[in-house]
Amino acid sequence: MSCPPRLTLALLAIAGAPCAAHADQLVSLTVQNHTFTPSSFTVPAGERFRIQLTNNDDTVDEFESYDMKFEKIVVPGNTITVFAGPMHPGTYSFFDDYHPDQAKGTVTVVAAKE
Repeated sequence: MSCPPRLTLALLAIAGAPCAAHADQLVSLTVQNHTFTPSSFTVPAGERFRIQLTNNDDTVDEFESYDMKFEKIVVPGNTITVFAGPMHPGTYSFFDDYHPDQAKGTVTVVAAKE
């Protein structure tokens, strides 16, 4: 069974379209001794961004944020990436669920300057 030519063209056009969820800004973090470095950073409001976390600890960490709605396991020596945003101006927290009193940080989202 084959697709009608118009349907095939429509599917190809959609497949080749740029992804609206593309996140341009990359923020790199490390966790070592159950501490995030940097422990805080700033991003612009209304834009998606990526957080890349490298675990330099000897234990598994669970990178989590209730505010930004992500939760991801990162094993020792590995790097993971999470996507966040777009977000409204404000301060949002993240933490290691296995060491919440030690490994914690914040993202400050700022409005674009006009």
